Amino acid sequence: MVFKEENTMGNISEYDMYLFGAGVHYDMYMKLGAHPCKKGRWQGVNFAVWAPNAKRVWVIGSFNDWNETSHEMKRLEPNGIYELFISNVKIGDMYKYLIETQDGRKLYKADPYANYAELRPGTASKVADISKLKWSDEKWMEARAAHKDDEVYRQPMSIYEVHPGSWKRHAGYEEDTGFYTYRELAVELTKYVKEMGYTHVEMMGISEYPFDGSWGYQVTGYFAPTSRYGTPEDFAYMINYLHRHKIGVILDWVPAHFPRDAHGLAEFDGTCLYEYADPRKGEHPDWGTKIFDYGKTEVKNFLLNSALLWVEKYHIDGLRVDAVASMLYLDYGKEAGQWVPNQYGENKNLEAIEFFRHLNTLVCGRNPGAVMIAEESTAWPMVTGKAEDGGLDFTYKWNMGWMHDFLDYMKLDPYFRKDNHNKMTFAMSYNYSEKYILVLSHDEVVHLKCSMLNKMPGLGIDKYRNLMAGYAFMMGHPGKKLLFMGQDFGQLREWSEKRELDWELLNDENHSHLQAFVKELLTIYKKYPAMYELDDQPDGFEWINPNDGYRSIFSFVRHGKSGRNNLLFVCNFTPMARPDYRVGVPKKKKYTLLLNSDDAKFGGEGTERPTVYQSEKSECDGRPYSFAYELPPYGVAIFKF
Repeated sequence: MVFKEENTMGNISEYDMYLFGAGVHYDMYMKLGAHPCKKGRWQGVNFAVWAPNAKRVWVIGSFNDWNETSHEMKRLEPNGIYELFISNVKIGDMYKYLIETQDGRKLYKADPYANYAELRPGTASKVADISKLKWSDEKWMEARAAHKDDEVYRQPMSIYEVHPGSWKRHAGYEEDTGFYTYRELAVELTKYVKEMGYTHVEMMGISEYPFDGSWGYQVTGYFAPTSRYGTPEDFAYMINYLHRHKIGVILDWVPAHFPRDAHGLAEFDGTCLYEYADPRKGEHPDWGTKIFDYGKTEVKNFLLNSALLWVEKYHIDGLRVDAVASMLYLDYGKEAGQWVPNQYGENKNLEAIEFFRHLNTLVCGRNPGAVMIAEESTAWPMVTGKAEDGGLDFTYKWNMGWMHDFLDYMKLDPYFRKDNHNKMTFAMSYNYSEKYILVLSHDEVVHLKCSMLNKMPGLGIDKYRNLMAGYAFMMGHPGKKLLFMGQDFGQLREWSEKRELDWELLNDENHSHLQAFVKELLTIYKKYPAMYELDDQPDGFEWINPNDGYRSIFSFVRHGKSGRNNLLFVCNFTPMARPDYRVGVPKKKKYTLLLNSDDAKFGGEGTERPTVYQSEKSECDGRPYSFAYELPPYGVAIFKF
């Protein structure tokens, strides 16, 4: 085969290198990496890699029989980028960079900017062309872009968190095969999400990663959708399909750390290039991973480019940023002597703070309607506050405090709930300090924490009724929503990435009744703006009685901007029926019963009840008006007024 090498016609200009060195080249992923192109009469691929401390670099691959000396790259100054155009290289060809270090070692590295990778356990990069992805989601993208300022907060967001490799599997395969492809997922996932009524899916484990057991949180390919489920074109097809069916897509994104795998970013050119050089800053003792050097402009540029690729190239609607707390605190997971204070003697990572402000203002500024979501587990102030006011400028923050309090309460025997009533009300005392998402994620159903259903006290049907009451409370509470796959039908076993969900449980009426209940909650959530449009505003929520601890009953109202179709929630968290229950109400009006958890379609007694309740002048819960409602054991009722 004849190869043509022509470095004088490289893709990377001096201006590219200037912007890259300043950390503000937001399209550098179109220059670094492997990009099919034509140079003169030669069709081929332009390869470029940043390896400033390398002695020499070669491209090796399936196209040259992995010859280690035939294709040496040319070094470009001042950044230390190596570049080479090679003709007759085709899409799908595998390749790596052979890096000779200053001390003479040979490193065989995957391309940090690769758009595609060999299926694990292989570790090579693959040539791909993502410049011609096909899209027909214009209506979705135009509607997204029309969300100005705080309009995004006024939209419903009920997220279905999915691990694609274990949602469903083809029967008869080994544990690490049988995956649905991106194109199969597009059809099947869309069908399920639409049927249930979720507004978004959040996908785990999309950026390429070598070890299935990391669930995708130890990334080696920040620009490549994992090859486990197909090609970049297949991935784009799935996003396009979901958008055409009016389903938003959020991806997990991991800028906090990366693994030590020999083919990955660790000591990329023989030195600590992507990670902090000081191990007290550059390593996570607990996780055995490397920490990005957020003070290095080229590293920040790498991460910013990755975020922009997913949002702009693949039309992703938002990124859920993993392990934000581990980035903000220099002493996260470290003992004394294992970390280095900042210049003020504090434990804050000032470089990571600046990176977040840059990241969030950039992504959302260039892409109105896109969202940036922080998984931040501490009380760090102003995570969703504006950068100009000293905040980090995330769109939303996962409400981990609410989640822990909620689960602590729900796991209790109902007898002891009266002494822990405040666990369910405390989150409202800080609800308006951030823009929150309430989450019951994959992290809560692994590592011997039990499935959601098996966290519930009691035996038999009591577990299901408990969980129904919990889900209703969650759906009514201010904040956007997230449920992990399997939780909506009562998965019994803990989640494992090695197997699909136990879908056969839906043949049991207890599980199908639970699923029907969650579907009804999601339907009400989307239908009534009072459920979502004032999540972050005090006007959107009103306690009727937050202090009924003795009976473990919570009652509250969700208000909409229009003043119409407000919703009254009543949730009973004990197995005691309250036939004499009376609830105070804000107005003398008629209250229409929208949801009754005792309905036969949810596995309840099915006792016939009035549809409309007229309030009367009878003081209750400190209100002049009230009406009576027979509240069943673990009963939930939602009324519209």
